[in-house]
Amino acid sequence: MDVLLHITTPNAAPVAAALGWALTAEGASWGCFLTNDGVKALGEAEFSTAIDGAARVAVCEHSWDLHMAGADCPVERGSQTVNSALMAEAARVVSL
Repeated sequence: MDVLLHITTPNAAPVAAALGWALTAEGASWGCFLTNDGVKALGEAEFSTAIDGAARVAVCEHSWDLHMAGADCPVERGSQTVNSALMAEAARVVSL
């Protein structure tokens, strides 16, 4: 994977969406891991559309249960071990 977007706040959604679209347009392989209240970014329409171009998108399952209790998760639910694996796979990490 060329780039991993590591999202920790919902305020990052507009920037993450723009980066996602740019990475997709350039043919880069990219993924995304959302943690803390950054899982709320999945509720933003622009971000949800941008991640269609991602190779893999996962959320911290604990963060999802804490901040989005009762909502269906539209992406892979995983642990911080998944986060670590994605970081190891990525050539570059962008923390937002």
